Amino acid sequence: MDEIWRLTQTPDLHERWDLRFTSIAYQNRSGNSESQSFRYSTRIGLGVEIEGWGETVGQRAADGTRMSALKFGSEDRRSLIRSGSGYWKYEQVKDEVRFITGYDYEVRWGVIGRTFDRLVFRPLMGWATAWSFDRLRLWIEAGVEPHRAARQALIHALAAATIAFVWIWHGVVPKLAGPHPDELAMLFEAGVSRAWLRPITQILGVAELAFGLAFLPLARRRWPWLLTIALMATATVGVLVNSPSRAVAAFNPVTLNAVLAALAAIGLLSLRDLPSARRCRRVAPGG
Repeated sequence: MDEIWRLTQTPDLHERWDLRFTSIAYQNRSGNSESQSFRYSTRIGLGVEIEGWGETVGQRAADGTRMSALKFGSEDRRSLIRSGSGYWKYEQVKDEVRFITGYDYEVRWGVIGRTFDRLVFRPLMGWATAWSFDRLRLWIEAGVEPHRAARQALIHALAAATIAFVWIWHGVVPKLAGPHPDELAMLFEAGVSRAWLRPITQILGVAELAFGLAFLPLARRRWPWLLTIALMATATVGVLVNSPSRAVAAFNPVTLNAVLAALAAIGLLSLRDLPSARRCRRVAPGG
């Protein structure tokens, strides 16, 4: 409990794991006030930074439960959020701590702002909150520094997106949209009869397209990465045995297969201690 409180209530530590903030700075307290005011900023890309204000009050109950209530907002008219409020609650549950948050806010820009908030901004904020909480969990439980978790998540996402793109491209362009003469020639060299060249090419194209489309949703599992490695190894052996002359071409399947297998290995290795918004409940307990 004390560690979670420290990492969430200390500004320079909080900003390290919370994706929603770039910087948080406490202001000097006025008199004996129990509330703590702060300023925050968030970079939203292309050099644009939104600044805002906040005020928080921490409480501790007799049973050890802690609560942090806050108000926040921004005078910056570029900020969709005008003002809002929320809370963080820390509950001791046996030998674990349940960390709960809830918040709501008012938006600017009239009907356009409300529509954008409902369709885009609010779901994105919900995801960023859950993802950040899991990054905090990894920091506490596994000792994974927040910047390392973010870098690992980026590596994993790039590997998954690239592999999905390659599967989709090779399913559609040289097979379903063609088929390309090289595709037909390689199947013929592998022993497929001429009558079955186009049907087999189309079947392979559909399979590759389907696997590519499913790859991103399944990227948190091990088997798509392992299957990619196995298929690339099998395809490489097939080329070397049936079409050895293609292995020394300027743009050849051996190097493509090797790169794709290496990317799959990188994605597989990055699965461990990977932050995920899915590990956080998005509704209140019992809701």
